[in-house]
Amino acid sequence: MSKTALIADDSMFMRAWLGRILVQNGYQVIADAANGNEAVEKYQLYFPDVVLLDITMPGTNGLIALQKIKKMNPSAIVIMCSALGQKHLIMEALRYGAKDFIIKPYFDNLIPVLQNLK
Repeated sequence: MSKTALIADDSMFMRAWLGRILVQNGYQVIADAANGNEAVEKYQLYFPDVVLLDITMPGTNGLIALQKIKKMNPSAIVIMCSALGQKHLIMEALRYGAKDFIIKPYFDNLIPVLQNLK
């Protein structure tokens, strides 16, 4: 049975790109979200195995969404996505319970990161 994923990014292009990578590697993308509020709502609805969560999104950002998801499920597996130059935000996300991070748009290490979480 494939693992399920939720992708939260304000860029539809990024959501589609990440979705293709995940599907090609055996994941089922059960939902996507364009902002942090949607991510939290869809997490609560589907409880996916993994969440890819952009840090910078309009409205509720990824850090706040991460905190809400971890409050709902402390064992949630959340991988943060960040653009270069946001090291302080990545460190904050790791303190809030993110399992790892990937730098956008360099997704070559996404699958190895997910495989290391097993």
